[in-house]
Amino acid sequence: MTMKRPLLERYDTLVVERDLRPDAYQREAVKKLQALVDLLAKGQAPAAPLPKVLRAFFWQEQRPRGLYLWGPVGRGKTMLMNLFFDMAPVEKKRRAHFHGFMADVHDRLHRLRREAVGGLVDPVTRVAQEIASETRLLCFDEFSVTDIADAMILARLFATLFAENVLVVATSNVEPSKLYDGGRNRDLFLPFIALLQERMDVMRLAAPMDYRAQQDCAGGVFFAPADAPARAAMDALFLSLTGGAHGAPVTIDVKQRAIFIPQAAGRVARMGFAEICGQPHSAADYLAIAERFDAVMLEDVPVLAPEQRNEARRLIMLVDVLYEAHALLALSAAAEPEYIYDAPHGAEAREYRRTVSRLAEMRSRAYLEACVCELGPGAFRRA
Repeated sequence: MTMKRPLLERYDTLVVERDLRPDAYQREAVKKLQALVDLLAKGQAPAAPLPKVLRAFFWQEQRPRGLYLWGPVGRGKTMLMNLFFDMAPVEKKRRAHFHGFMADVHDRLHRLRREAVGGLVDPVTRVAQEIASETRLLCFDEFSVTDIADAMILARLFATLFAENVLVVATSNVEPSKLYDGGRNRDLFLPFIALLQERMDVMRLAAPMDYRAQQDCAGGVFFAPADAPARAAMDALFLSLTGGAHGAPVTIDVKQRAIFIPQAAGRVARMGFAEICGQPHSAADYLAIAERFDAVMLEDVPVLAPEQRNEARRLIMLVDVLYEAHALLALSAAAEPEYIYDAPHGAEAREYRRTVSRLAEMRSRAYLEACVCELGPGAFRRA
């Protein structure tokens, strides 16, 4: 009788504990991830970069390939990534949302260019070497490319990471060939797609349904339409979350920029859509908000026209960042999430499907009960 592998055992236990629906497609992905765990456990990924004279010889036959796991929203990709990351027997490992990783890359590039004396031949390569010295396994959740600045550096960045023997595992809603689809100067991005396909196995997680959408809605954190009753409900929720404190305006400094928060008390922030998604904010700004606050209240989210791609992209980023941080998100909006941005095509339209799925989970009883912050009396408390 063949013994189960530890990752499969954990997956099966999770299915029982969370009363999840058994999924044959997820099990196949777990088997693929277990094979990577086995390779790593055998020492086929060195704890530090090999000397150049030995690197090519050692890795020619034994180098484990990365994994690019893609599929529609809500199929369990993040859950499987977390299981794999926890079990991966690598000391230097990093799990990051792709927005957060690229924000870190741009910070490092800015620092190197500022400190460079006599010019820097290739700061992107230097940054990749820095990251490789710190991390032997990189796990990316929600791999997506919408920013031209990211698109133009990814091939050089990942070529160096792979050359330095960094193992990459990623989840995404799109197959590699559709990354940055329709983006400016996409022909310059194509070498990166070829590199991913060369160095990573690509697997589609074709689970039959969006499991997030099947969760029970606890209510109390989403209000539509954004009318007077919705505002009154948001007022009451803010006081509940803050223990009665009305708060005051605050600013957060990010790279010599000030993000204005109209109302904040403790770890709770309240802001309008026009202020936070209607202005040219970046992923770094939303990461700063998620670091500063455990609960975010976003008001007056409108129905966006198809051409309002920038506003849609910022909303997508904000929800991604808050979801990754396990933050409580309360919304008042002109319509239910699936109708806020209903563009017929484009990268943002595809990415927004993930936002709809994540908003469904973020208002579910399980998500609210699992939040891990200390809030005021009567609030949705995190465990």
